[in-house]
Amino acid sequence: MLASISLKRIAPFLFFALAVSQHSMGWAADTVAFDAVAADLILVPQNLLKLVHTPEIQKELQLEGDTLSSFLAELVEIDGPWWRSRIKPEEEQRKIIANQEQLLIDLLKRSVAPEKLERLKQIELQSQGTRIFARPDVVKAVNLTKTQSSRLNDLYAATDRAAKKLQGAKAQDKELLAGVQAAKDAEAKGVAETLTAPQRAAFSKLMGNPFDTMKLKRIYSLAPELIDSGHWAGASATKLADHRGKVVLLHFYAFQCHNCVANFGHYTRWHEQLTKRGVSVIGIQTPETATERDVKQVQNAAKDKGFKFPVLIDLKSSNWDAWSNTMWPTVYVIDKNGYVRFWWQGELNWEGATVDKTIEKLVEELLAE
Repeated sequence: MLASISLKRIAPFLFFALAVSQHSMGWAADTVAFDAVAADLILVPQNLLKLVHTPEIQKELQLEGDTLSSFLAELVEIDGPWWRSRIKPEEEQRKIIANQEQLLIDLLKRSVAPEKLERLKQIELQSQGTRIFARPDVVKAVNLTKTQSSRLNDLYAATDRAAKKLQGAKAQDKELLAGVQAAKDAEAKGVAETLTAPQRAAFSKLMGNPFDTMKLKRIYSLAPELIDSGHWAGASATKLADHRGKVVLLHFYAFQCHNCVANFGHYTRWHEQLTKRGVSVIGIQTPETATERDVKQVQNAAKDKGFKFPVLIDLKSSNWDAWSNTMWPTVYVIDKNGYVRFWWQGELNWEGATVDKTIEKLVEELLAE
């Protein structure tokens, strides 16, 4: 049931552990190329797409006005495969992301001044945290030895083993959580202790001025536009573009799905209580059974449940596929600028969960942005 993604963090921020004054030591770091992270560098986070969706980075790049609008019009095309890749196996996902990152870099080179691209590269390196030293170009730039690289790989492996144990646990385990944190701390400390003073100076020059990636929240894709089937229930046809400036609560359901029905009260309450505050509720009914493929029965069910918000009847599962949705029900939160900010699969109050309150709290934050 639980498939929500953390809103808060892209990657560990390493600068606190390695920051050194850029004093003159007769050592100049080689530059690293601004290329997509290779898919087979499995230790290195692929963060570039996440970064460019944040308002803070868009400001750094001086993307604004018509330039930003043009950039976003092309970015949404890059976003589609990236967004859908989230359900793929890791190896396949990394290949897709590497391809989309390279398309993004090509777009950025057409949209952003060279010095701004250099700054973005620095921030991307910072966002990759301790795993930056798994990049061959960084290994070369700071002149890491084979012995040093081997030691760092051992530290990475220890952290990953601890994380794998935590992922395999059936419930949150305080001891396993503590083990993961201890491994992360040991990794950061070990990296700092492994590098020589000249290497730390070279590293510092690569990073540029510190940028706190931990504060970034808007790190997901632009929401895919709705694909109109020509059939609607509840209210008249709409599209997401019509709701810019509003927070959108979009949900996939099937009207005969027991878990979906458990969420219906929240959807009607949100529509009744939040619409006047700048929130739109939109349903997408993607069929699972033969009855759910009957347009009239879908419309009658929506009327019976008191749905006054628009419901797109997704007869051919076109929207399901465009969103790479995998479960009935799923709720997505989309901000006023059209970015996905959160999603939840399953009942909002499953086994005592209070995800309805989590979403409502996020809505308040997004309305204030």
